Amino acid sequence: MRILRRWRRGDILAATAVVVALGLITGGVILSQTPGMPSVEAEASFAPLDLAGRPVQVDGSTPAPSASATPDGVGRVSAPSVGLDVPLGAVNVVDDVLEPPGFTSAYWVRNLGVAPADAASGTVFVVMHSLRGGGVGPGNALIDVDRGRARIAVGADITVAGVDYRVDRTEALDKSAIGGDADVWADTPGRLVVITCLQRPDGKPSTENMVIEASRVV
Repeated sequence: MRILRRWRRGDILAATAVVVALGLITGGVILSQTPGMPSVEAEASFAPLDLAGRPVQVDGSTPAPSASATPDGVGRVSAPSVGLDVPLGAVNVVDDVLEPPGFTSAYWVRNLGVAPADAASGTVFVVMHSLRGGGVGPGNALIDVDRGRARIAVGADITVAGVDYRVDRTEALDKSAIGGDADVWADTPGRLVVITCLQRPDGKPSTENMVIEASRVV
């Protein structure tokens, strides 16, 4: 079963030209992953694990070296109201492909928006995996699978690399449409956008992304 694939850029509105220039990957900004019994290859020491320490069966290519992906080192992402507290790593968009490498960290997208340290001057974009099939990824804390909506509430606090934000809105967007949504990709001072997969109650592959927008607390 193919459960990990590359994310390729769909059509993006002209209003988001800066995003086009950065090679944003959409159409599946966060993909669902399925934990399961490891294959022969996954039994090696480098097999990816979920937050519960269980192996995640991965079928797909590894991130390009030029993505310079790191699972930590930037700080942490926390949302106390939903019990989220994970390392914050970083990843680059490379050749219209974005491949966050792990299932236990959140990832700031370096070449989109601004760095967490520069939060006052633009939008910080953070992506993370959620898992289906009983797996536990960082994004699972943010979604209510049974109700098909965000689990984190408007007004809840999120801290990214020491910068505090408050959730303004949440929205489920079809993966085929998110690339053309200029509002999502706007680079706005003091704004945070967190994107993960909205999983389905039937356990089938996700077709929507959960977009969580927040504003810096000043």
